[in-house]
Amino acid sequence: MSCPYLSYRESADGKSFDEERAYCEAEERFVQPMRADICNDRFDLDHAEDCEIYLEHADADVSESDGDDGEGDDA
Repeated sequence: MSCPYLSYRESADGKSFDEERAYCEAEERFVQPMRADICNDRFDLDHAEDCEIYLEHADADVSESDGDDGEGDDA
């Protein structure tokens, strides 16, 4: 399994390449091949445990879907 935020593109943000490169949808930028190794769970790495970008955005996505507005539910 690979990171849901990973895609491969030939262009974005005014940059273009002859071949597709790893693009992080969460950060909205191209990433280095080593970062893509984490995204693709290579070399005993796991994006859900080893990638701070994924962890940051996954936590935010969960909070948003739970309706967490950052304020307590104290009644």
